[in-house]
Amino acid sequence: MGKLRIVLAGVVSAGFVMAACASDNSASSTAATQQVASTAAATAAAATTDAATTQPAATSAPATDPATSDVATTDPATTDASLADTVPPDSGPIDASSIVAERPIAAGATRLHYEIGPIDVQPGQNNIDFSKGQIPKPDVDGYIVRIAPNIRLADGTVPGVDVIHLHHGVWLNLSGHDSTSGGAERFFAAGEEKTTTVLPTGYGYTYHASDKWVVNYMLHNLYPIDRQIWITYDIDFIPATDPAAASITPARPIWNDVQNGSIYPVFDVIKGSGTNGEYTYPEDANDPYAGGPVKNTWTIDRDGILLATAGHLHPGGLHTDLYLDRAGTTAHLFESVAHYYEPAGSVSWDVSMTATPEDWRVTVKAGDVLSTDATYDSARASWYESMGIMVVWMADAPTAGDVPAVDPFTTPVDVPGQLTHGHLAENDNHGGAVDVKYLDATKQPSEPAQPEIPIQGYIYAQGDMLAGNAIPTIEPGGTITFDNLDAPLNNGVWHTITACKAPCNASTGIAYPRADADIPFDSGELGAVGPPTAGRVTWSTPTDLPDGTYTYFCRIHPSMRGAFRVADQP
Repeated sequence: MGKLRIVLAGVVSAGFVMAACASDNSASSTAATQQVASTAAATAAAATTDAATTQPAATSAPATDPATSDVATTDPATTDASLADTVPPDSGPIDASSIVAERPIAAGATRLHYEIGPIDVQPGQNNIDFSKGQIPKPDVDGYIVRIAPNIRLADGTVPGVDVIHLHHGVWLNLSGHDSTSGGAERFFAAGEEKTTTVLPTGYGYTYHASDKWVVNYMLHNLYPIDRQIWITYDIDFIPATDPAAASITPARPIWNDVQNGSIYPVFDVIKGSGTNGEYTYPEDANDPYAGGPVKNTWTIDRDGILLATAGHLHPGGLHTDLYLDRAGTTAHLFESVAHYYEPAGSVSWDVSMTATPEDWRVTVKAGDVLSTDATYDSARASWYESMGIMVVWMADAPTAGDVPAVDPFTTPVDVPGQLTHGHLAENDNHGGAVDVKYLDATKQPSEPAQPEIPIQGYIYAQGDMLAGNAIPTIEPGGTITFDNLDAPLNNGVWHTITACKAPCNASTGIAYPRADADIPFDSGELGAVGPPTAGRVTWSTPTDLPDGTYTYFCRIHPSMRGAFRVADQP
């Protein structure tokens, strides 16, 4: 059977046009950045307020324009059966005595507010970029003891994660030296879960006003609408001239990553892989490092004390774990648990990771080996382009009056962690409700798949659940080739063909659709310009698919849904 080609043709006026995340005249402009030093009263109040209550109301995600959509925020009580699966329990115990983001502000610290922007975000973009020029930062030497990230729109509101989000942001100090990579020092990172980093009392990240900072970021716009956003970050800062600075002990970031050193450090978790519904990377992977050096370990360079850590995962993630090996004996140091506020469980960004308690201290020696792994739920869905990262803060010696550090080989240190923050309002649109705009592909008639099926904008001309009325059909053993002709437009538009459980026609949100088909397939991000693209613009459906109707969605623009069918034809 010859291949049939489905063409993703772009129309500039309606299609997803991707561009670099920041314009040359935005982040580099001094006028476009902002520093606000809170008053003492305002700072103290901010430090003891739940982050979830201080955020402006988030917008809901529509199928087209968020400003005009009639798709309502999903009520968990009305969520469809596919979202009402049994919610798995947390992977481990949680210390509920404190939330990291609510810890009191450190003595002598001032909370400073910084912004990068405006950043012009093109319709549908999902690419990686760097800030332009020097980003805003403190004017004097001192210590950083807390960092909290976010993004905002022009009106000050925080957009819904299902509309636009900071897929990741990594703050790099070009004047520093990264302990585990040897390059520029990665001292802070954030993803859609928006983890706040707080160092224990008495410790701080040494900062010099002459340091050169840059942010590597990936902004994901899920809809075909131009937007402007600002990346924000609040820093608790103790100036070197403040008397409190004399009692601060320097701490350094130790970046642990299951794919440390990779340009795009991701891996795929396929539904049904692993053991007992869980998949741990790299242990369950087949040759995860392609015969090359192991990337999830680091040999400690000098004696010291580990002070704090927390994990980073993507939806579907259950926990990251940190280990220490000494002369062939391994100690488990900490498990950072993903606590989902999401009604459907471990399937969205409505999550908070746990971090080590304030009094967690671990002694380590030169030559010890730190390692990390990441565990995902593989029973419910596939999770593509997943991550597993743990940034550990380390000091050479204890600060005066600190709690004693312990040897993990004689005293257990893997205590329950504390949540980094509460539920965030920008995660309120879960999706999965009835949405009459989408067809039920399983009930539509068949029609022969055309040799080429152009797709304009983000509508599949044949088999589209928003615009079609028949399902393109191939014979058993046949295949359909998708060809993304949108890829070369402007800075590129990446689409995926990712299997979802039929009928896959509920409303779009942070938890729906997902890659939960019993027969998984995924094209990767069709483009050939380096990460995050797949390095190609075409992809063909497997030839061994059994008879049936197959529904799919675009992971980059999940309001895009389509279907094809495998069946004998008259």
